[in-house]
Amino acid sequence: MSASSAAPSPEPLLRVIRAALENLKAIDVREIDVRGRSGVTDFMVIASGTSTRHVKSIADEVQRRARQDGFAPIGVEGEREAEWVLVDLGDAVVHVMLPRMRELYLLERLWGDDRRAPSQDVARPASA
Repeated sequence: MSASSAAPSPEPLLRVIRAALENLKAIDVREIDVRGRSGVTDFMVIASGTSTRHVKSIADEVQRRARQDGFAPIGVEGEREAEWVLVDLGDAVVHVMLPRMRELYLLERLWGDDRRAPSQDVARPASA
């Protein structure tokens, strides 16, 4: 296979994103392959933070590491409120959200990654 006929692998960018999310202890990280379903990006990466400060710090770390490895962010939205920060890195869009925002918008379901049903999130064991 010639290099000119193959699209560059998204794996190096995804490794940078994973490292940034792991470094700042993002929770419930999901990667969704949206190739063929979105004209905007190839991967959606969704993660949660525990507070607005945590959400902003995670998004800042994603941007810092991406720039360090040669992946300049195309755009960033939501930093001021930091309830949901979107970092557009071209081949991947990273959504860092507070859990309540994530449950409200259900991006995983929107993009067909339905591994977690909403009822599982709120189900509690019966007390004895």
